[in-house]
Amino acid sequence: MDFSQVLDKCGNYGRFQVMILLLYGYTNILGSLHYFSQTLITFTPEHWCSHADLKGLSVEGIRSVYENISAASCTPLLGVVNGSGVVAADRKCRNWIFNRESGYESITTELKWVCDKSHHPAVGQSFFFMGSVVGTIIFGYLSDQIGRLPSLLMATLCGATGDFITSFVHTLPWFAFSRFMSGLSTDTMYYLMYILVFEYLSPKSRTFGLNIILAVFYCFGLMTSPWAAIWIGNWRRYLWLASLPALGVLIYPLLICESAQWLLTKRKYDEAVFCLKKVAKFNRRQVEESVFDEFVKYYRERESQDYKLNSHEDTFLAMFLTPRLRRFTLTLLVKSVIITLSCDVINRNMEGLGSSPFKLFSFTSIVYLPAGVAILLLQNKIGRKGMACTALFVGGLITTATGFMIAHLDPTENALLLAIMVALGRFGATVSYDAEIQYAAEIIPTSVRGQAVSNIHVIGLASSSLAFYVIYLAQFYKPLPSIFISCLMFFGAGLCLTLPETLNKKLPETLADGEKFALNESFLYFPCFSRKEKNVRSESV
Repeated sequence: MDFSQVLDKCGNYGRFQVMILLLYGYTNILGSLHYFSQTLITFTPEHWCSHADLKGLSVEGIRSVYENISAASCTPLLGVVNGSGVVAADRKCRNWIFNRESGYESITTELKWVCDKSHHPAVGQSFFFMGSVVGTIIFGYLSDQIGRLPSLLMATLCGATGDFITSFVHTLPWFAFSRFMSGLSTDTMYYLMYILVFEYLSPKSRTFGLNIILAVFYCFGLMTSPWAAIWIGNWRRYLWLASLPALGVLIYPLLICESAQWLLTKRKYDEAVFCLKKVAKFNRRQVEESVFDEFVKYYRERESQDYKLNSHEDTFLAMFLTPRLRRFTLTLLVKSVIITLSCDVINRNMEGLGSSPFKLFSFTSIVYLPAGVAILLLQNKIGRKGMACTALFVGGLITTATGFMIAHLDPTENALLLAIMVALGRFGATVSYDAEIQYAAEIIPTSVRGQAVSNIHVIGLASSSLAFYVIYLAQFYKPLPSIFISCLMFFGAGLCLTLPETLNKKLPETLADGEKFALNESFLYFPCFSRKEKNVRSESV
């Protein structure tokens, strides 16, 4: 009577699972508002050095003045003569004219962080990234020590506090500090809630529940956040909108309970039984007490068994002590780098494409819905390995085509076509990213799932620091960033073949289980082809 059997009796897709999925959706909205707040608050619109002769001119007129003298926008002017500016070489800009997006006031326009201070937003971005790495390590470790739920609450509130503090800053040091604090919860609150939901869903319902909820709620957050920023009109008030709803996570402990699977790995059998009884009560299931007695007996007997791998404590580092787990872990780490860097580069490339970056980002975020549907329709048919491999390969093809179109088409005349290609690129990256999360969580044993998933995300987040350098490759050849990313995606597709298939299999709970998981399985094993072979054999018989 193991966990999956008892969960089936208590209900593995009932009212409790609906509740926890709705909270997962709410967490996704919080995550989307939080993650892209850094981009929205530091948006830098088109700007020029201010001069009295420019104040009566339209935006097109100001552009013409600077274009006529081939001067940069930060070049100070003595005046305007016959439609051309007169450069004041010995002067410095004191004020600027901003072409604000629908009147939106960002921290860049309010504090005038442009020209010689244009690096200030990048400093905040760097500290935000450093905070995300530190937070992922800390809260990932805590999730395997004190539990998924308390770690989730601390991470979410920590990030929201950082956003709220940011809304009151006026100097670079305080901005850097607050962004570091805000970054502590980046991605962490999402994947901790993901693991908590993952461990209470049946294998058959995981793909539907996790991916559809992610697609709908995260897409909603992405599409509405740019419009919310424009509607509010000010970066400080937008951060209030992004941070205050995080207080809603305080009711989570009243509605759901700690991961019973995690409690089992910590030998807290009574607490695990309490959680499962709560699930049964919420789902209106009557489960006999003898079932829970057999359940506890099973795990106590299992605890006493002498596994060879149990001479080592189940930790993330212990995953490198045996050959198969070591290979799986290294592959997941490299794959995380490839997918995270690819998604980051594709999602950041929203400027110079003939459309408003705000609108382009919002409208192309709709791809999260079809991406979730694609995973739902295909992942349980072609398998986790097939989905991950196909998503990366097709994403690589789309990214290559998009890069060459950007290089050879005029953005002003082909804005719609370029927007469609950007959307397709984001679609491929989103399918790859979402498929990778579930695949990694299923391969990693329960006893180290929180810490291992967090460390894999840390490596992926670290690769995000290279995104700016990859984008800079366009200075040498415009399609080069796309070609580089597509090569990485093709390589990642090949790596997926070395991982085991997890579809319709009992997932590993300990490192001993993980080492023996999918033993003797071929690299080219795909459930869809296996089923076809079985059908052909049965028909021939």
